[in-house]
Amino acid sequence: MSDDSQTVAIMLFSELLAADHAVRSRLTRVLPKGMEISHFSVLNHLAWQGDESSPARLAERFGVTRGAMTNTLTKLEWSGYVHIRPDWDDARRKMVAISPAGRQARNDAVAAIAPMINEVVESLGEEQTRAALPILREIRIKLA
Repeated sequence: MSDDSQTVAIMLFSELLAADHAVRSRLTRVLPKGMEISHFSVLNHLAWQGDESSPARLAERFGVTRGAMTNTLTKLEWSGYVHIRPDWDDARRKMVAISPAGRQARNDAVAAIAPMINEVVESLGEEQTRAALPILREIRIKLA
């Protein structure tokens, strides 16, 4: 890798890290009280998926350890946002589903973050936003 290529790579990752930090900081400020980004991410995934998932699949999907996902799911269960039950086919496994309260909490969170997201998209413009998506998706896939 040439010095110029290495400089571009470092600049790219510096921008990604700075953007990640800014997004997390702003999300933390606008999410409903007590909701963490990890909680919102899991609730949002379960709401979009529309079906149950195992903790192991969720951990793999989010790139975290099973222990970290268990911790997040335990907090969500305490809040009444998810239901966790034994897998009827294999009692050693568990299945997770979003509860009506969890769906409402997710919807409240989406409503809270929508103005921030819309502001960014409006300032970039829809065309530039759409153009960035495939590049960001490819970077995410290559890093996974």
